[in-house]
Amino acid sequence: MNKRFANHHWLRGSMAVVLLLLWIVAASAAELKDIILATTTSTVDSGLLDELVPIFEKQTGYRVKTIAVGTGQALAMGEKGEADVLLVHAPASEKTLVEAGIVINYKLVMHNDFILVGPSKDPAGIKGKSAAGALKAIAETQSVFISRGDDSGTHKKELSLWKEASVDPKGKPWYQESGQGMGATLSMASQKGAYTLTDRGTYLSQKAHLQLVILCEGDKPLLNIYHVMQVNPEKFTKVNALGAKAFVDFMVAPETQRRIGEFGKNKYGAPLFFPDAAKAPSKP
Repeated sequence: MNKRFANHHWLRGSMAVVLLLLWIVAASAAELKDIILATTTSTVDSGLLDELVPIFEKQTGYRVKTIAVGTGQALAMGEKGEADVLLVHAPASEKTLVEAGIVINYKLVMHNDFILVGPSKDPAGIKGKSAAGALKAIAETQSVFISRGDDSGTHKKELSLWKEASVDPKGKPWYQESGQGMGATLSMASQKGAYTLTDRGTYLSQKAHLQLVILCEGDKPLLNIYHVMQVNPEKFTKVNALGAKAFVDFMVAPETQRRIGEFGKNKYGAPLFFPDAAKAPSKP
């Protein structure tokens, strides 16, 4: 009787252990289906990821947790192993992470360009000027300029353009920082009748709600290049390496590149981004 009871008790205990192990395995598998994507706000504000992410999830079974922040913050997340994959647009800053081995599988994805927008009356008279010439005119006339001020790729580009113009706007009353993403910064500039630097994609996607026009475009320094990369699993063992690689592969796949090139054409009459994966391999 005691032996039967002991065997029965042992069997129940063994089953409980097996069920616990199965639950742990299932939970781990579920976690591995989640991918943390740290990206710039422009890929979200433009609507591009709203189109691409559901396709990726359907094709692969992975779930993407998109964290849209400035590129500087996205790169910092990668540097700490807090994201699995990055989609950003600040090549000079990306180079540091590539050379340190923090990110791998570094791929060119697409480009668009930065533009300077402002009120149609153009009080600083920047229309037709180079980017540096336009910023000099804004400073000389003390016209209000809204900076993102958030260490994003757009903010980094803006600071480099001020440097090229030999102007230090920091602390000037006409130079204001939003500390927010591109969409919110455009809205703020529109409300204040101010100038700002934006990527073309976000501007076109929100143009209908803005009292801003394109005043400076086409200058070579305004090129805006996007790369995708995965966080190195050899440095951060908890990252989802397989999921990150799947996302990188998806972004440079011919069909995705075709969709990127078509995105925005029907609604805005022009693409918001231009696919680049077929070009020469990326160099950090």
